[in-house]
Amino acid sequence: MAIIVMENYSIILVIMAIMIGVSGIAEKIKLPVPVLLLAVGIAIGFLPSMPGIELNPEIVMLLFLPPLLYDAAFNISFREFRININTIGTLAIGLVFITTGGIAVVAHYLIPGMTWQLAFVLGAILSATDAVAAIGITKGLGLPHNTVTILEGESLVNDASALVAYRVAVAAVAGTAFVTWKALLQFLLVLGGGFVIGVVLAKTLAFFIRFFRTNDMVVIGLMLLMPFVTYAVAEHFEVSGVIAVVTLGLGMARLSRTKFPEELRNQSRHFWDVIIFLLNGLIFLLIGLQFPLVLKKMSEAQVWPYIGYAALIAVVALGIRLVRVYLQQFNLQKAFQGRGKRRVSQYALFDSKTSFIITWSGMRGIVSLAIAIGLPMVLQSGAPFPMRNEIIFLSIAVVLFSLLGQGLSLPWVVRKFSK
Repeated sequence: MAIIVMENYSIILVIMAIMIGVSGIAEKIKLPVPVLLLAVGIAIGFLPSMPGIELNPEIVMLLFLPPLLYDAAFNISFREFRININTIGTLAIGLVFITTGGIAVVAHYLIPGMTWQLAFVLGAILSATDAVAAIGITKGLGLPHNTVTILEGESLVNDASALVAYRVAVAAVAGTAFVTWKALLQFLLVLGGGFVIGVVLAKTLAFFIRFFRTNDMVVIGLMLLMPFVTYAVAEHFEVSGVIAVVTLGLGMARLSRTKFPEELRNQSRHFWDVIIFLLNGLIFLLIGLQFPLVLKKMSEAQVWPYIGYAALIAVVALGIRLVRVYLQQFNLQKAFQGRGKRRVSQYALFDSKTSFIITWSGMRGIVSLAIAIGLPMVLQSGAPFPMRNEIIFLSIAVVLFSLLGQGLSLPWVVRKFSK
């Protein structure tokens, strides 16, 4: 037992060392850090001596997601978030369900044996863009604050929409009939419940921070602990942990700007920078390590056709996003000119070049991966979940196409369309 523990410990240390080294190299050669980490993770995963490291979806959701979401929400501009709420809501809610349907149609008619129910499961898994990917790859590219706010705001909120679509689709596979009003009610409860828990725990944290305001280490410790607590409490009550953590982050950001001493803000910022650097790098390396493991579970005859299906699905998802973002640009312009149902601020408008950057920056990431790996092994009836390996393989392949394809070309796209 002690030998096994030491072996696992050694593997973790090696992975951490590789992650830190690759991150440094990526900066030197001017490549997006997440993209190089993915490529290295895939390469390492194929080494014969490398033991398989399967990601536990609960660990991803509980260990990685809360601090990464909290940090992103903490650093987002609340004023710009409010100005762009129309676009953020459109992309984070409407686009998620449109993408789910679009992918489902393609998967159903393209992939042999893919029923409508299974196609909608796949669509829901791949419907949302990822906050960690958007922030990790666009960081340092010099994007306008307005564009960054839209990308971060969308990817902070859309996970809740995707998770609701996923639950409904999995229930349909199990034989539960789809009822529109029930699905809508569930969506509102999940969103609203997460928001309420986020507000309550933000106020609770604010009280304790004021109480311990003279002890910097206790205050920073509480701020580190609360994203995990908030996510766990929200998930316990079966509402959106994502929305709860985002709400907590937004609340703490406002409190920090008005109540925190300068020294405490600087200490907290440095501490969080290190935490986020380690978690961000580690998750992308681990995503890369998953591909060889899933590949081994597929038959040789399936691999290349399914890689082709994944490439087509990635293109379809990007195409749907392209159309919806440009339509949103048109709708905002119309509303600003007074031809819509309500007017919008001129600061919420964006041009065609920005529309393309917003489209190209929408990448799938850790949430899609965690949801896919978390697919149930068996249905409630005891029957195995149909096409589970195929859905997981497609999900990981689409995530890799998205991150590698869009991620590698994003710096060029930003330079080309920012002129």
